[in-house]
Amino acid sequence: MKNILFVCTGNTCRSVMAAALFRKMAAEAPEFLVSSAGISAMEGFPPSQHTIEVMKDEGLDVSGHRSRRLSRQMLEEADSVFVMEKMHKDLIVSFIPFAKEKISLLTEFMNSAAGGVACMDVPDPIGMTPEFYKNVLSVIRQCVQNIADHLKGPEGSEPAKEG
Repeated sequence: MKNILFVCTGNTCRSVMAAALFRKMAAEAPEFLVSSAGISAMEGFPPSQHTIEVMKDEGLDVSGHRSRRLSRQMLEEADSVFVMEKMHKDLIVSFIPFAKEKISLLTEFMNSAAGGVACMDVPDPIGMTPEFYKNVLSVIRQCVQNIADHLKGPEGSEPAKEG
């Protein structure tokens, strides 16, 4: 089983979207344990209302999610860590150097042929308009699809599990 971790700042928007989309996209791939966390997260908060709404439009219910602060143990257990901003990677590596080899900026998996700009930060939508959330979700969706395609094995039928 591969342990996949998505990281943002507060674990109420971007990493929640990415983890939920990955579970959906990897549903027919080999088993993955998928989780999310925030580098500055307050424990136990639900996703932002706009996050819940845009994910509902995707057919995904994230209302039961509760925020978690990123821990050393999460990084030790993860096989791959995908962060939303370069600053997230830099901060994690400054405190936990061994994690460097596991961490990728989510947008490293953006399809530049489709007009994307690889290696940009995924903007934080907190406090922004529903339309802004939809735009952020669009970037995350493209990146997560490419990650799922990259990590999927040629066979497998176990759905990705929530971690």
